[in-house]
Amino acid sequence: MTHKLVYTKKAFADLASLTKQDTKRILEKISYFSKQQKPLNYAVKLKDPKYGTYRFRIGNYRAIFDIDKNGNIHVLLILAIKHRKNIYKL
Repeated sequence: MTHKLVYTKKAFADLASLTKQDTKRILEKISYFSKQQKPLNYAVKLKDPKYGTYRFRIGNYRAIFDIDKNGNIHVLLILAIKHRKNIYKL
């Protein structure tokens, strides 16, 4: 089952600021997560969700994302992608 991926303009800007190698690795990993039956098994719920509800860990980078209000995962809305030391300072 593939879940639909939607990237915000901010997420695209974050990806554009990374190296091609890092961008490729991050996009491949997010694509892998979206193809899983339960992508939340690969995510961590954030304790203080100022910007998003969940995050994926991809090496030294984190992808912050949201799901719909009912907890259904029809669309993974990728909000931001940054280095682990900067992602929680949004």
